[in-house]
Amino acid sequence: MNALNQSTGTVPSEAAGTAKSLRKLYFARVAFSVIWITLIVTVGKTNNTLEEILFVLYPIWDVIATFVDINANPPASNKIPQYVNVAIGTLTTIAVIIALQSGIPTALVVFGVWASLTGLIQFIIGLRRRKMFEGQWPMILSGAQSLIAGGFIILRAHMPNYGIASLAGYSAFGAFYFALAAIRLGKTIKSTNV
Repeated sequence: MNALNQSTGTVPSEAAGTAKSLRKLYFARVAFSVIWITLIVTVGKTNNTLEEILFVLYPIWDVIATFVDINANPPASNKIPQYVNVAIGTLTTIAVIIALQSGIPTALVVFGVWASLTGLIQFIIGLRRRKMFEGQWPMILSGAQSLIAGGFIILRAHMPNYGIASLAGYSAFGAFYFALAAIRLGKTIKSTNV
């Protein structure tokens, strides 16, 4: 993908198309997180089956969103990190389903490992994309935060009263960073109209 033209401050149309697609995806991720958080802290707290379904749904949604991300990028761009993320998310979904048979704490450890690994991938992707267009610092911060948060999820998994609903904060921070990135990508899109 072509980089931001530093001399004119404009973005090639290919980068603008990617920015538009990513902006839509980022807002969709925000909407999913808001709905997920609302369900997990209201209905999920009183309905264990729904809570577990929502828990499994989280990494599935990330896999779906990653496929949309892959398709948003030009064919020539390196998508290996995204494909690795899809593989990790798919394995995590299966592992969470299996881990739930042993209990919520075990499933939270699986989720924490997933959060750390996908945070690292998001961090790397954000660093690579910052060369292509503006608006990636929230993704870089989000990746770093997810990497660290995964460790805290693992450490707290076996604490009393630490359950699936405790992940609402993790999801809220992710939504915040995706919203910031989507707003910031608006500048990239506008620079093509100059």
